[in-house]
Amino acid sequence: MRRKKPNILSHFSLLNHKFRGKNNNCSCKFIRLLFFLVMVMISQLPSFNPVNLQVQAKLSILELSHNRRKCLSNLSSPSRSLFVSNSQQPQYPISLSPPVNQSVAAIVFGDGSESRLYPLTKRRSEGAIPIAANYRIIDAVVSNCINSNINKIYAITQFNSTSLNSHLSRAYNGLGLGREGFLEVIAAYQSPEDQGWFQGTADAMRRCLWVLEEFPVLEFLILPGHHLYKMDYQKLIEAHRSSQADITIAALDYIREPDPGFGLLKVNSQNEVAEFSLRSEKEPRIATSVKSSRKFNDSANRKLSSMGIYLVNRHVMTKLLDTYFPKANDFGTEVIPGAISTGMKVHAYRFEGYWEDLSSISAFYEASMQIIKRSNMGYNFCDIDSPLYTMPRYLPPTTITDADITDSVIGDGCILNRCKIKGTVVGMGTRIGDRAIIEDSVIMGSDYQIKHIQKSGIDVKGMDIPIGIGDDTQIRQALIDKNARIGRNVMIINKDKVQEGSREANGYIISEGIVVVLQNAVIPDGSIL
Repeated sequence: MRRKKPNILSHFSLLNHKFRGKNNNCSCKFIRLLFFLVMVMISQLPSFNPVNLQVQAKLSILELSHNRRKCLSNLSSPSRSLFVSNSQQPQYPISLSPPVNQSVAAIVFGDGSESRLYPLTKRRSEGAIPIAANYRIIDAVVSNCINSNINKIYAITQFNSTSLNSHLSRAYNGLGLGREGFLEVIAAYQSPEDQGWFQGTADAMRRCLWVLEEFPVLEFLILPGHHLYKMDYQKLIEAHRSSQADITIAALDYIREPDPGFGLLKVNSQNEVAEFSLRSEKEPRIATSVKSSRKFNDSANRKLSSMGIYLVNRHVMTKLLDTYFPKANDFGTEVIPGAISTGMKVHAYRFEGYWEDLSSISAFYEASMQIIKRSNMGYNFCDIDSPLYTMPRYLPPTTITDADITDSVIGDGCILNRCKIKGTVVGMGTRIGDRAIIEDSVIMGSDYQIKHIQKSGIDVKGMDIPIGIGDDTQIRQALIDKNARIGRNVMIINKDKVQEGSREANGYIISEGIVVVLQNAVIPDGSIL
């Protein structure tokens, strides 16, 4: 005959009965109280069967309550806090309903065929450009999503996207996205219905709707991938849902000069967009201006600069792309003005923090210089509450040999000899020789391990000039792209103060007075740029 498995509740009942026979002091009653609490917790387990609960614990609820109060009155206050109910615990901030990680999907665009960041975009897209020694520009936008609890992210890429696709796939493979989160790269493709490449952001989203609508989200958050800023998108989403808008546009709380190219919004006191205007970059005299057909309670009297960030309701997105504007190619310059003119409810979300559109060499250079300045004006790469994520590379620590370094940022895996570095961002894997002087510059580093390069035959094509910066070289106010080979006694100082110049055959250009050395370029010994 099979032995009956002992029941833990019966053991507690026997112990309880045993203690009831003892003297009725406070300690015994307290132990009985603990037994009762344990039985209550066990009863809450999924496998618990209420029928098995023995009735031997005849201590009534009223008696337990009386004894509990009597015993707890003799305990110290720290122990008393153990019995505080959950409803009395500190409350966390109220989350959005429905939760953001279930109801919002982000769409990030990391590239564009026309870029003023050339030659940094000669072999890569804008979002893949290295910044702040260890990161890529697109890391700022993806990190905003992760820090805002948005874990469904689509990255639509096309132009020079190999480096960007590789970085996104390797860096965000489950990082901070949770069990149901993802970052999915949607590269440009051709199909039987669409034989050409993506013609713009609107065309790309229209052709990818079958992928974007895979999950039943409520809103799509459209984000450019080459902007540098920190934003809690949850506040944007909260404002969007509170206003019951069809579209919400993130906008700077002032008119940006120069115009970033996303348009100016004229809003009323309720932040309703009444008018949209856009000035063409190629033809400044030609401007697009549309007015909303909606009736407003008050007149629009405030102008804001659009940031190119749009939160769009799911069903509105489908109507705009498929029904209202099926031939539109660009979302910001065609679809948004069209939505305003048709009378859709479009609101503006005012943003007051740091924001930079890294769309030109000078903008990228100034943003990089802000990194090393001791002020709150630029982007904070050391924010513990809003961390910046990127791909771990597991490089060795930087080796510094009697170098003079001031006001600079140094990446991992560098070898810095007896050099002088001031006001400079030095990227990963950079080698700088003896007596070299680097000032107010950005060195993007190397993709290769330095010791491996020196032992292999990779340097044959480089005329025996290793990757990095040679001895006695001077560099001032320049951008040195990755894997550049700069020889000894080279002077990159723009001696003649040239503002614009193209010397690609010689491995560099000058843009807005800044010397830009191309990726993989070779600058021979003794050169003066």
